[in-house]
Amino acid sequence: MTQKAPKKAAAAAPAPVRAAAPEAKLPPVAETKPAAPIAEKPKPTAKPAAPVKHGFKPLEFVVYPAHGVGQILAVEEQEVAGFKLELFVISFAKDKMILKVPTPKSIAVGMRKLASAEVVKQALNTLTGRARIKRTMWSRRAQEYEAKINSGDLVAIAEVVRDLYRSEAQPEQSYSERQLYEAALDRVAREIAAVQKLTETESLKVIETQLQKSPRRGKAEDSEADLEAEAGSDGDDGGIDEAA
Repeated sequence: MTQKAPKKAAAAAPAPVRAAAPEAKLPPVAETKPAAPIAEKPKPTAKPAAPVKHGFKPLEFVVYPAHGVGQILAVEEQEVAGFKLELFVISFAKDKMILKVPTPKSIAVGMRKLASAEVVKQALNTLTGRARIKRTMWSRRAQEYEAKINSGDLVAIAEVVRDLYRSEAQPEQSYSERQLYEAALDRVAREIAAVQKLTETESLKVIETQLQKSPRRGKAEDSEADLEAEAGSDGDDGGIDEAA
């Protein structure tokens, strides 16, 4: 018996192709903008220092020999004959006066800073001393007093105040003496007030207190000295210092 050959296995059907799984979609991410930089608070800028010209600066108190204590308001330029000239603008409030001084000439004319505390102390001590009156004619003495006042030297001006001061127990001053005394007193009072940060009234009280400490002459001595001075000649220019 013949066996039948087995039938050829049916051709294997191709394996089904699986469809690709759809890609999982991620949730949309919100776009983030870069954070704005934090604005820094502007740092306070330091004010530029006031220009210093020949040792002086605006708003500083100074002493001008011919007028006393004043304040520099500004340093300005002015054109004169085609040239630029730099000037200190100085205010003398009490005299209601504005003075313009060329900066290069400020030292030559004797303009200076306020006296130091040590010089003020020396001037106050001068006021307590004994007056020194020269036996010369009043006209010559007046010139010397005026030169001291216009020198701008605080101690020298204090000497004028000391020498011309009269207490109630002494004869009254002549008109010219009174003028020089008040001019010297005003210069000293204003500078002491500026240095010690006092009012002018307070400064005058300080000066008056010092003057009252000084030894004074009697009426008879004053009258005799005045007569001798008026009758004296200018022959002895050096004079003799008389303890007053």
